Amino acid sequence: MWRSVMRNLHALFLLPLLGGSIASHPVLDGPDMAYLGSQVVLRCIVPDSSSPVTYKLRRDGRLIDARTHLEEDQSASFLLKVTVRSGGLYHCEAKTEGSTGLSNGIRLSVVTPASHTRLYSDPSPAVLYEGSRMVLSCDAAKGSHLSYSWFFNRTHVTSTTSPGLHITGNKLVIERATAEHAGYYSCMAWSRVQDVQRFSSSSEVKVAVKVHLLKPEISLSVFKAGTHYRGNVTCWTSRGTPPVNFSLSVDDKKLASVIASDSLSAWFNISVVPGLDMGAARCWVRNEVQELTSEPLTLEVVPVGGDVNVEVDYLYTSDSKLAAARLTCYVSRGSFPLISWLFNNATLPSETQMNSKMQQVRPQYALMDWRRILILAKLDPKDSGYYKCRVRDRYDDSATWLESNAVLIHVKDWMLDNRLEETASPETSATTTELIAIVFCCFLLLTLAVSSYCVYMMTDNKKGLCSSSAPNATSDVLPLSVPIFHLEGKQADKCSTGRSVNTQYVEIPV
Repeated sequence: MWRSVMRNLHALFLLPLLGGSIASHPVLDGPDMAYLGSQVVLRCIVPDSSSPVTYKLRRDGRLIDARTHLEEDQSASFLLKVTVRSGGLYHCEAKTEGSTGLSNGIRLSVVTPASHTRLYSDPSPAVLYEGSRMVLSCDAAKGSHLSYSWFFNRTHVTSTTSPGLHITGNKLVIERATAEHAGYYSCMAWSRVQDVQRFSSSSEVKVAVKVHLLKPEISLSVFKAGTHYRGNVTCWTSRGTPPVNFSLSVDDKKLASVIASDSLSAWFNISVVPGLDMGAARCWVRNEVQELTSEPLTLEVVPVGGDVNVEVDYLYTSDSKLAAARLTCYVSRGSFPLISWLFNNATLPSETQMNSKMQQVRPQYALMDWRRILILAKLDPKDSGYYKCRVRDRYDDSATWLESNAVLIHVKDWMLDNRLEETASPETSATTTELIAIVFCCFLLLTLAVSSYCVYMMTDNKKGLCSSSAPNATSDVLPLSVPIFHLEGKQADKCSTGRSVNTQYVEIPV
């Protein structure tokens, strides 16, 4: 076949030499691409032709069609129905009386529209863990000259608009998957010929991105069943993708295992004896790629006992105003204490509200840390009184309550002090300042007078000074509010030869 094509092309190029040439070469016009099954028109014309022309259309040198004896300046139109064999190099041969010419060539490509497009994932099914790589491929059962578009949750995506996604050819690559990449993906294979676009879309594929597990936690609660006690061991993790497998071990011996399909927690029921160490328990959590264990938990239930005390802390604002009072109940021992508060020997609040970790009782009260802390949040004179707490085992309704001593809260006095400070006017503050200044001046004058008198007495003659200490000279005795100083030197010695002098120290408050 190839030899036949070459012979025909050789003959075409020899025709002008053997039969002469025309004034101008013919021009072939038409599309270079066409959809399979469509129709195309190729037109051939000899410009400035002065005589009738015969046109022949050839593909790869082989005659396809011919138009004979057309008038000058009239083009020849060749209508082709495009098949899979229509692709190739087309030429137009024009012949007049005694001359032949060969046109330019047009290489026609047959475009097959995309059909039966499907989306494939690697790995399959489309499930992967964070940080893993996934490749999505868009494959059409039929089609040529195809381009591809990608959609995530029905929104068109590209490599530039979607970080972490890389598009090359018919593939979309998720290099390092995150939770944000989970969703529905689809693709479209399409081609365009001139202004006509034909496409085929795939169905959606759901991509699931699993979250890695975090270290599990473990806790124990106890309840009474008849005359026996049971423990409820809770295992949970705060991050991960179900389903996951939870296991419980005690002293490194596996006791039970359960698969959590819709949650990240599991519960195990065990037997416990209050006051007895049952060993160290651990939780294990496992999925396809991870296996993690919790910290050990000692399975020892200590009954409530020992002393119960209440401590009070007062809370102030930044401007030193009393804002609230915090009462904390302490018990010497007990793994699961149930705490109740009493105000003037009345339960505060109702004992039916004891199971939440933090609860709002009413606006002026709040309980925290499993009722261990009582906050008097809005102080009022009505809150004055005696407060105390009582404690028993939470898991045994028949256990005996242990009570603390009562503490007295004087809300009224504090509130009055705060109100006086808050309601003091600028005029009252100014008056108080002036009063303090006056008292200070009077005290200063009094101090100067006393000091002058003492200096005078120290410089007086010995007789006068000594006689002032005589028992009968009562008129010269100083009042108790005036200090009597020690005499120094010879003067003191001379006075001591007579009667003894009793020295008094009286403190003058400043």
